[in-house]
Amino acid sequence: MKLKEREIRPITIDAGHQHRRYGYRFIKRVFDFVASLLGLIILSPLFLIIAIAIKVEDPKGAVFYSQTRLGRGEVPFKMYKFRSMVSNADELLEKLLKDNEIDGAMFKMQDDPRVTKIGRFIRKYSIDELPQLLNVLQGSMSLVGPRPPLPREVEEYSDYDKQRLAVKPGCTGLWQATV
Repeated sequence: MKLKEREIRPITIDAGHQHRRYGYRFIKRVFDFVASLLGLIILSPLFLIIAIAIKVEDPKGAVFYSQTRLGRGEVPFKMYKFRSMVSNADELLEKLLKDNEIDGAMFKMQDDPRVTKIGRFIRKYSIDELPQLLNVLQGSMSLVGPRPPLPREVEEYSDYDKQRLAVKPGCTGLWQATV
């Protein structure tokens, strides 16, 4: 028995269909709102401890770091995180771009010298991502969805890649939520 060769075509997202799913989007928004509100209340002691640790290590920097990301329909929004790097990390990035360990628009460096001691800890356990619950509460993000890209990353997107922008970005992707 010979297996037939199948043509493998990339899946495409119908943005219009996504927009018309009113019931699904309403239920998802209610769930996101309630879950993020409860998460913020329950995790508030941890937020306080992390905020104090960040300030003790680098008193002149802010506790939170915000970065412009692109959401559904390429609408820009401020995504919040706990600051895990020195306060002038963005200025130092230009000098480190030559050491980028991955191809493409993203920047990744194994032992980034801009990361603080508390930053290494909160990154290891993804605690730096917890303030994104504020973004979920505001409605700019969802709990589950594709990660929100930087504007400079979207500039390099193909038409296929831009399909990610047809849905609301999330704190965690579907792959991480199901594995």
